[in-house]
Amino acid sequence: MKTKNFYLSLLMIAFIGILSTSCSSKLTPLTPSHFNVTPTPLETVGNEVPVSINGMFPEKWFNSHATVVVTPVLKYAGKEAIGTSYTYQGDKVAGNGIVIHKNRGGNLAMNMKFEYEPEMRESELFLRFNAKIKNKTVELPEVKVADGVVATSALASAHNTEPSIAQDAFQRIIQQKQDANILFLIEQANLRSSELSKSELANWKKRVKEAYDDERQNVDIEISAYASPDGKLSLNERLAAEREKRTSAYLGDEMKKQEVNAQINARYTAEDWEGFRQLVEASNLQDKDLVLRVLSMYEDPETREREIKNISVVFEELAETILPQLRRSRLTANIEIIGKSDDEIMSFWKNNPDELNIEELMYAATLTENRTEQEKIYQYLTANYSQDYRAWNNIGTNFFRAGEFDKAMQAFNRALQVKSDAPEAYTNLALLALSNNETDKAEELLGRAAGAKDLEQTMGLLFLKNGEYSKAVEAFGDVKTNNAALAQILTNNYNRASEILNDIKNPDATTAYLLAVIAARTNNFNDVSAHLNTAIERDSAMRALAASDLEFAKYRSNAAFQSIIR
Repeated sequence: MKTKNFYLSLLMIAFIGILSTSCSSKLTPLTPSHFNVTPTPLETVGNEVPVSINGMFPEKWFNSHATVVVTPVLKYAGKEAIGTSYTYQGDKVAGNGIVIHKNRGGNLAMNMKFEYEPEMRESELFLRFNAKIKNKTVELPEVKVADGVVATSALASAHNTEPSIAQDAFQRIIQQKQDANILFLIEQANLRSSELSKSELANWKKRVKEAYDDERQNVDIEISAYASPDGKLSLNERLAAEREKRTSAYLGDEMKKQEVNAQINARYTAEDWEGFRQLVEASNLQDKDLVLRVLSMYEDPETREREIKNISVVFEELAETILPQLRRSRLTANIEIIGKSDDEIMSFWKNNPDELNIEELMYAATLTENRTEQEKIYQYLTANYSQDYRAWNNIGTNFFRAGEFDKAMQAFNRALQVKSDAPEAYTNLALLALSNNETDKAEELLGRAAGAKDLEQTMGLLFLKNGEYSKAVEAFGDVKTNNAALAQILTNNYNRASEILNDIKNPDATTAYLLAVIAARTNNFNDVSAHLNTAIERDSAMRALAASDLEFAKYRSNAAFQSIIR
């Protein structure tokens, strides 16, 4: 009997041992305490949600024959975004997974990115397990490891970015110069009839008369008399002074005959070394580089002259071709042409647009903020100046601002058909690409946009979309826009962000919303309340945005905050 009981006891011990071994080989549910998520809560970087998950498989948990596939799943608005799966396996499994030893357990490390969707603001991150021991499936429940996404960077918007306008070349005052030369013989100052009867001088006097008689033009006159830089300095100074005196007297008489009472300013220069240098540089003179080197080496006029004369062959050619041109009085008419006033341009546009040239028409479009009127001007331009890319580009910017993106793209592409290297059109096509989060395409387009107006705004937006916030700050520079302020917020420079937002010329709902975000981050609920109310007044959609925004999570139980988002 004792023997029988002894064997029963042995059997019982063996059964318990087998049961114990069987239980320890199972995979038991894991808990959130086994995992750590960075950042918490999740946060967008550009238009992605990067996630790092670290965790551990406890000692004795992993079965040596088990394979466990862990998949992060972000659940939101009835949808699921599936992250990168990682495979872990026991030390007796033949495979390519990360090996976890049963006795000592092991670490779990996962990195991935989710493409951001607006509904992800209210979301939950789970770990999903697909486990097998040998060929037998093991059911393991999902584990929730994080709540929600802070999506402040996603407020970066192409739609409130200023598109690139092709500039007009209109000038209210156009500066013109007209020159004429009266030449003298060597060592002489008398005015020769052959010089005074030249067509060059006649045309000059005619242009001065026209400018003086035109109420839209102003004119003044300069006389600059010179001697050539050869001979004694004292002689050249007397010659230059006498040439200026006789030229001034002659011109004074001529202007009186034409009834031109323009101001005349006269001066003389004893030796015209600067004119000499310019003429030599523009000539085909043999050894001209040697002559120019002498000019650069010596400042003293007599030394210069001596060294140049030492180059005997060259000096003979200088005496024949260069020096005679320097024995002169130069007459310069400085003319200001005063263009149409803003009122005149708009009057012509409304009543007689054919009287405006293309630059005046392009300028007219900048004189009104009425986009319908602007579009009419650009339509007129594209009809009458179809080979000027600027009108096509600019009418595209109007379509862009109105949210008519298909029309905008057609206009920008037409601009490129007219001018294949139009930088503004490339900038604006990049802006359209960024509105669709096509950052690679935008970057390629911006590589061809150098010199475009407002390029810095689109470049800054590209950096925001790529999560390169410091580069965005640098690109925006002194620009005062919501996007520029957002770049400062994302680099934690709240004072600068507030300055930018307060300086925006036409603040909108996003402007006020960003100020509310700054107030929340700096623990100022009064300002949170004031700015959110302003944002909602400007755009009621901001109410739902604030309600789901984790930037304001700490205020959700606040009755005043609840009344704002209700």
